[in-house]
Amino acid sequence: MMKRRLKPAALVLASGLVAGALCAESVPVRYTEGVVRGFLVLRAPDGSIIANGDSIQFARGGRVTNRLVFHFRDGSLQDETAVFTQHRQFQLVSDHLIQRGPSFPHPMEMSIDAASGRVTVRHRDGDKEEVIEERMELTPDLANGIVSTLVKNLAPGAASLTVPMVVASPKPRLVKLQITRAGVERLSAGRNGYKANRFNVKIEIGGIAGVVAPLLGKQPKDASIWIVRGDAPGFVASESQFYQDAPLWRIELAAPNFRKN
Repeated sequence: MMKRRLKPAALVLASGLVAGALCAESVPVRYTEGVVRGFLVLRAPDGSIIANGDSIQFARGGRVTNRLVFHFRDGSLQDETAVFTQHRQFQLVSDHLIQRGPSFPHPMEMSIDAASGRVTVRHRDGDKEEVIEERMELTPDLANGIVSTLVKNLAPGAASLTVPMVVASPKPRLVKLQITRAGVERLSAGRNGYKANRFNVKIEIGGIAGVVAPLLGKQPKDASIWIVRGDAPGFVASESQFYQDAPLWRIELAAPNFRKN
């Protein structure tokens, strides 16, 4: 039986082409990343809140660090930190993903060193923990942890984007993300109305596993990302699976509530 766990496409949730599909190297840095602090909620398919999150980003010494962490109401944790550069093109330096707690049937931790190609996966099945270390041929357009950043920087006329991503199944492997425009949707914040571009994200497994997966019902569900339009495009929401066979969880922006003393 084939077992596979895929990491989220998000903030992903945490990330073109004018004609056809181009690699991420062909997407210029149109909007440089800097300091960001955002509050998030994670919703189940029925709309209930299952986790609260923080998006924390800062730039130092030519590198940008983006951390996306969700604290689940059942005590579970998803914590991902991506480090990347933005010299003309976005390029991943490292990515560290942690999933643990009751919400994750197979707790795991994955670290990626993009320069050396070293990928380390720690996963637990019951009481048994296994550590897998591999060196992979990783290209500069690796999308782990920066999918929404890449999507924000697509040119207005770009139709789609194909980028590679490392997933743990539990052995690390490369898949492709096929990102395509899926139309424009209207949204509101208070009395103000806005338009957001919706992007569809399809995971292409490839190889014999990609042929067999749909037959076994293991083909990952398509994810979605919403980016508000305008001179300063920004992340609005996303829907994706956080692991194989998971439901589609929705990440949304949240407003803090002030407490009265």
